[in-house]
Amino acid sequence: MQAPRRPVPKQELELLKDPDARHNYEVVLRFRDRLLQADSLEGCYRNLFKDSVDIPPLFIEQMAHVVLRNILDGCDDALQLRAAEILFREQKATIQDGHVLLADLETVEMHASGSQYGSLGRLIVEAQGATAKTNLDVLDRQNAALYWERESRHDTVISLTYGRPALDAFCRVLEAWIFHFLNVKVRIEPIRNIQEPRWAWHIGLDAEATAILNALWAGEQVDAGRMRRILALFRLAFDNPDEMRRDIAGRSVYLALAAGEDDAVRMKPQNLLLNLPLNEA
Repeated sequence: MQAPRRPVPKQELELLKDPDARHNYEVVLRFRDRLLQADSLEGCYRNLFKDSVDIPPLFIEQMAHVVLRNILDGCDDALQLRAAEILFREQKATIQDGHVLLADLETVEMHASGSQYGSLGRLIVEAQGATAKTNLDVLDRQNAALYWERESRHDTVISLTYGRPALDAFCRVLEAWIFHFLNVKVRIEPIRNIQEPRWAWHIGLDAEATAILNALWAGEQVDAGRMRRILALFRLAFDNPDEMRRDIAGRSVYLALAAGEDDAVRMKPQNLLLNLPLNEA
């Protein structure tokens, strides 16, 4: 603690007799060294994905959290702040009567019995009851102030249903994330479906969405059950088409967010940085 930046030779680590403790120190020191080698936290984050990722997912999520805290500093839109949690905290998805609800996965698992939050656990885990009949705190414009009282508890729910304000707030967060890292202005809007039969470019915001979009683009049949895992679709447009790859400049980029087989949403915000079709020049 007195010299947190000092090198720690392998011989010193080997003095630790507990192999688990030694491994944990190796992981933490590897992460520390990556931070020290980078010119910024954002630089460290982007460099992580150039080779094989060698730090735990939790560290990556925490880095995204810190970066988003900086990006959204001074933001007074509670829906944007709650939507930003999708980028660094796993969510549990429920689709009920056409409504798409996201709740914090860790919170849902902790209170799956519903004992503390009424029907929160039962609705999200078992998908019972219509949205209109539950007493969940689903954030909307009218009650968004609830977030300020409970933001550290991660016990509010947002609706990603098409046309709901939380979905638009999520778009604004994605735009800000891209601009912060790449200095590129884009506009993102929710869409109901992709009209182009052979679109130019797509980005899955998670592993499941990537796999589904890849299959559709390749002309493969995707069964209806798997298609229902797509929670939201978006169209991304560059403000300046010259900043796009020349062969597709001016065309739409499609994004998708999906849930896995366990109804969990595990977003990979780095996909927006690594896969955006930028002009190399």
